[in-house]
Amino acid sequence: MGTPDKHITRERDRMLREIEAEARYTRELIGCERFSSRVMEAIKRVPRHEFVGRGLEAHAYDNGPLPIGCGQTISQPYIVALMSDLAGVRQGQKVLEVGTGSGYQTAVLAELGAQVYTIEIIAALAAEAAGRLARLGYDGVHSRLGDGYHGWVEAAPFDAVIVTAAADEVPPPLVEQLRPGGRLVIPVGGPYMAQDLLLIEKGQDGAVAERNVLPVAFVPLTGVH
Repeated sequence: MGTPDKHITRERDRMLREIEAEARYTRELIGCERFSSRVMEAIKRVPRHEFVGRGLEAHAYDNGPLPIGCGQTISQPYIVALMSDLAGVRQGQKVLEVGTGSGYQTAVLAELGAQVYTIEIIAALAAEAAGRLARLGYDGVHSRLGDGYHGWVEAAPFDAVIVTAAADEVPPPLVEQLRPGGRLVIPVGGPYMAQDLLLIEKGQDGAVAERNVLPVAFVPLTGVH
């Protein structure tokens, strides 16, 4: 991907500092004062300016969401770091992402060494993201056009599942496709209503534990479900 120019480096480093500051500010909610160094290094390596909408490159490293077309957004970098940290992804693990969007969260997961399976329901976004990820060298990502509510049965089970749109409830197929010991990170709540980011952990015995992490605002999960 080459070496970023000095302006991008400054903007990226500013973004990283803002993520770290927000983690400290929300520490009582998220349960930690900082995200893992692996997550922060992954965030650092991904060229976020490649994933934002045309004309928004000057804001690519702001710590906030941005529109990417089709009524969708690229998530706030702090939220991407938080969800990646909560998922606890390790090298070589298999991760399902529901809602590819621009492919930014996908790239962060790939930088963490995950085998990423990502699903997008909007055809235009799915095609753009697949092309972008391939162009940037993320060749190991598996992409699919479809309704992520139902997961990816053929590739299951997964060590972690990350959902990047808010569901009315936790989709049972995603819990079923989670490996014992795995984690599901998902925003739950209706559109334009209160939403909460949940961490769901499946024990080795199959029992499921749920923790409410913090209030969030995501676009709604869509599909025939």
